[in-house]
Amino acid sequence: MNDPTSLSGGDRAPDAASTLPAIAAASADAGPPRTTFADLGLSEPVLRAVADAGYLHPTPIQEQAIPVVLMGRDVLGCAQTGTGKTASFTLPMLDIMQSGRARARMPRALILEPTRELAAQVADNFVKYAKYLRFDYALIIGGESMADQIARLNRGVDVLIATPGRLIDLFERGGLLLTDVRVLVIDEADRMLDMGFIPDVERIVSLLPRMRQTLFFSATMPPEIKRLADAFLHNPRQITVAPPASVAPTVAQHLVVVREHDKREALRRLLRSEDVKNALVFCNRKRDVGVLHRSLLRHGFNAGMLHGDMPQPKRTETLERFKAEEIKILVCSDVAARGIDIGGLSHVFNFDVPMHAEDYVHRIGRTGRAGLSGRAFTLATVEDDEALAAIEKLIGRPIPRIQVEGLDPVSLDVLERRERTDRRRRRSPARPADASERPGRRPRERRPAEPAGKEPRAQGRTEPRIGASDHERGAEDKVVGFGGTVPDFMRLPTRRPTRSGR
Repeated sequence: MNDPTSLSGGDRAPDAASTLPAIAAASADAGPPRTTFADLGLSEPVLRAVADAGYLHPTPIQEQAIPVVLMGRDVLGCAQTGTGKTASFTLPMLDIMQSGRARARMPRALILEPTRELAAQVADNFVKYAKYLRFDYALIIGGESMADQIARLNRGVDVLIATPGRLIDLFERGGLLLTDVRVLVIDEADRMLDMGFIPDVERIVSLLPRMRQTLFFSATMPPEIKRLADAFLHNPRQITVAPPASVAPTVAQHLVVVREHDKREALRRLLRSEDVKNALVFCNRKRDVGVLHRSLLRHGFNAGMLHGDMPQPKRTETLERFKAEEIKILVCSDVAARGIDIGGLSHVFNFDVPMHAEDYVHRIGRTGRAGLSGRAFTLATVEDDEALAAIEKLIGRPIPRIQVEGLDPVSLDVLERRERTDRRRRRSPARPADASERPGRRPRERRPAEPAGKEPRAQGRTEPRIGASDHERGAEDKVVGFGGTVPDFMRLPTRRPTRSGR
């Protein structure tokens, strides 16, 4: 379990110290000496802001990454969700950006995020930790006024936080120049891959100066992401603080196998039986988010919904109401599975088994953060056996099965899968051996045999008739290119011309 004094995934002190001496005193009383933020080389204004936020000790990735970033080296960071990756690059960037000023439409640092919510959360980090610095940033995301974003860029910003699509749109309109970027951050790179943003990221990187510092962070490291890292980074320092796609030990996992028509009832019974302070309920499809949200409202639950097709102001409002505990249950798509920091989230429910095994880790990683315990429940049917096998292989252990009281038990054992396969085969009609016996096909008529003692009929004419088909005329007299018949005028005899031309 994490020590309750680290930063954002990461832990907060129960009573926040407001000065640096208080940090040192608290650290001295804790027993064995531990690394503090003051040991990492951060400036005094940044340390004051960190202390005001109530944080004492850095998380492992912050402890390893911050000094390397301050040295100006490239970083390849791989850590599970909830480990404080955001602060590991925002804090040192504040120190780096203190020297120099940005010019109009020419940011000095660029942070790429896959979703609007993640970009907004990074912007909140800069607001929190730059309170004692003269610092300007711009948030460039879809769903917001482009005119306001261009006006902000024209005033000059030190750090630009953006999603790839809106950034390219602004660049093509001439509202942005990237030739002065000195620090590039690519955050949640594997999520970029899942959402199809990698071509946009590659194009953006091609517009940046070759001499720059690149910080590359990802929760997992598939081959495609490793290829991008090799292409974008120069002699990076690789930092891995947890096995890829591992689940925090503070999350208690449970699997409920039910019939398809019992899933909503199982979810309602779990919500009523569990001590749910606040919960995220994940669906695979945006359409199902709305259906499940309406169902929960009909049964008296305090629920909201969040998915990518909602207007950005509505998404922001819903998320803020959920964080303020005005909404108890948030039904959402995977737009909320990555990086959204919701303090004290007690439960996560996977109404649908995620289609990608890595998404399971990121979904349940929304709970059990900052040293707190959390509970995660996954609702599955017998059709989800392959997806579940992939998830259990990824996390390295089986998910404990539980039974919802009042619902018929359903197993996922080998015999059940075999019986289901046999039922599918029995439902499929067997293929007839003879093609002529297929249903709906007229049997081929056979020509009757010639009577005994009768001369066989002639197989062809001595002279083919005019206009006869190739079949009637024989293979040796076949004319190619006329569809089986030759027009009569083409068969009229022609006179060979004489020397006189007559």
